[in-house]
Amino acid sequence: MGSPEEPWEARVRLPQLRLDELLEELQARLDAARGTRDRVHSLLEAVLSVGRELDLEQALRSIVEAAAVLVDAEYAALGVIGPDGKRLSAFHTVGVTEEQIGRIGHFPEGHGILGELIRHPEPLRLGKISEHPASYGFPPNHPPMNTFLGVPIRVRDQVFGNLYLTEKRGGAQFDEEDESVLSTLAVAAGVAIDNARLYEDSRLRERWLRANAEITHTLMSGGERGTVLGLIADRAREITGAALALVAMPVQDTDSLAVELAVGTDADTHRGLVIPREGSLIGEAFASGTPVTSTDVSHDERVSSAPARFAGLGPAVAVPIGTDSGGFRGVVLLVRETGRTVFSGKEIEPLKGFAAQAAIAMELAERRADAEEVAVLKDRDRIARDLHDLAIQRLFATGMTLQSAGRFIEHPEAAERVVRAVDDLDETIKIIRSTIFGLRSREGAGEAGLRARVVRIAGETAPVLGFAPSVRMEGLVETQVPREIADHLVAVLSEALTNIARHARADRADIHLTADSHKVRLTVTDNGVGIPADGRRSGLRNMAERARQLGGELELSSPEGGGAMLVWWVPVLTE
Repeated sequence: MGSPEEPWEARVRLPQLRLDELLEELQARLDAARGTRDRVHSLLEAVLSVGRELDLEQALRSIVEAAAVLVDAEYAALGVIGPDGKRLSAFHTVGVTEEQIGRIGHFPEGHGILGELIRHPEPLRLGKISEHPASYGFPPNHPPMNTFLGVPIRVRDQVFGNLYLTEKRGGAQFDEEDESVLSTLAVAAGVAIDNARLYEDSRLRERWLRANAEITHTLMSGGERGTVLGLIADRAREITGAALALVAMPVQDTDSLAVELAVGTDADTHRGLVIPREGSLIGEAFASGTPVTSTDVSHDERVSSAPARFAGLGPAVAVPIGTDSGGFRGVVLLVRETGRTVFSGKEIEPLKGFAAQAAIAMELAERRADAEEVAVLKDRDRIARDLHDLAIQRLFATGMTLQSAGRFIEHPEAAERVVRAVDDLDETIKIIRSTIFGLRSREGAGEAGLRARVVRIAGETAPVLGFAPSVRMEGLVETQVPREIADHLVAVLSEALTNIARHARADRADIHLTADSHKVRLTVTDNGVGIPADGRRSGLRNMAERARQLGGELELSSPEGGGAMLVWWVPVLTE
């Protein structure tokens, strides 16, 4: 009885199995659709999140974080391609701790698989990194990585950088869908990076405009030269992210420039340095009237005089202050720390405009100062003319009247008083005439200042020495040192350099001149054989006698590294 029912039961089970398979397939497709929906939703959220960022660094961070989440990768990185288009200049990572980064060492520069994506900016998907011909292994302490997915990021048809994803979670391989999702994110990333760059450029222009307005306002409101130079250096350093800023101005009647102001890293070691125009980085910018760059200023042959002053510093740019039509007034040198990016043309262009505007503001301020000086001189001429034409003539007439009236005075004492009054009037007339002469003359006009004289002597003795001595000047050298003291100082410097040339057998000499409201101090050092005990000392006696005449001293010593140090100082008398 049971056997006839068996085929029927089989027929019942067969449709049910087919129905289960169909339901399972439907469920799988629903799950796939739901997964695709969720992934598209995640991609849209990532695109919106990335697009909201206007800060470039934060935008890059958001991009690499979104990429890791979208393709479920354990490690993600975004490498920014440098200006040369061959290596990476910046690297942003996800999944690697700071401690791990410290153990690995410096970030990759774009060799191996990373370089492959730079050379061929197309999506690259690998099941095992080590099997690719371009792979040559990882550095010590690097986490193990096998699976790889990379896509380029383009900004306006230019490759900005690359997204690198490794180690898909769960041991799975990156698939075509992952590549498609990541490529879509890369397109949105390019737009976000472009927007962030434009925003950054607008903010940068705004900062340069504010800096120019501040300098112009300071100059027009009567700010001093040192204050204005300080503003130029400070604002240029802040905006460009430089560690050191120098402002060098030409020394009158010489072929040199003096560092009048320095701010930032080891600024004190640079202030007052005198730099030759020929053969120097700053001099090249001043002579050519165009910006001059250096990839590493601490190893640049154009940086003379103890390059150790630039230890720890790297990329630099020297920008002339001025314009082709109006002439150049000086140079601003900006130096970044070692390892920072070199100054690009995009950065230098607004810096040129800033320097040109600063020069125009300085010229306007000088014109205003000249106009004020002319007004003062005209006023002096008017006062002198009035004194001569009115006061002196009246006093002279009064004296003549008293002198003629004195003949009619019979009382001896009264007559003597009138004679004294006439003499006093004559003395007063002499004083007024002396005042008139002072009003109409300008003391020291056309004479070279002490700074120029010192530079000139250093240059004249260079052929005798066989090398150019280093010159550094600080303080109130031009305004505080009287002519008499300046003459003695120049003579002492000339004698000191001559002695080095004759006896020291040195290949280096340093001149350091400082002046304030109390004293002027000249220091001359060399790395020669020192001052022999039995040597001729007539020149040293002359220098010491000059110092004693002026109330100062001459001091001689031997530095630890050898050679000789001469210090000559005298007090500066102020009224």
